[in-house]
Amino acid sequence: MISTGTVASRPPTLIRSWAPDLDTDRLYAILKLRVEVFVVEQAYFYPELDGFDLLPRTRHFWLERDGEVIGTVRLLEENVGGEREFRLGHLCTRRSERGLGHTTRLLQAALADVGEARCRVDSPSYLVEMYTRHGFARDGDERIDNGVPLNPLVRDVRA
Repeated sequence: MISTGTVASRPPTLIRSWAPDLDTDRLYAILKLRVEVFVVEQAYFYPELDGFDLLPRTRHFWLERDGEVIGTVRLLEENVGGEREFRLGHLCTRRSERGLGHTTRLLQAALADVGEARCRVDSPSYLVEMYTRHGFARDGDERIDNGVPLNPLVRDVRA
């Protein structure tokens, strides 16, 4: 119990699913959160339905509390020049849940799946420092995508 007498919120559960195993309700909840954060809150107008969410080698990670998705990240497995490589994307947390370590927890879970393989992410400028704390480094010049400055980052523990 918290001192106010209210029951503390249960900690969220971390869930991981391959795209083919993801049920429609959960995919809808993930997409809904991404639209709420990126399109509505941040006014980042981009093609949310980009065709990658259902690819067989795509993995979805999310935090859920009481059946509600409160954070998510997508991990794409790619083959680049015969090398296994990954790409992180759509990392977000519901506004009311920020500052509680959820983003770090999601990122750590995805990077555990990446292991020692190379991993890329296009990071908004304000998140570059967070990604660098997880081993990412700049890998090119900042570019503008639909009005948002994005920085290409790579994490390569073999380098």
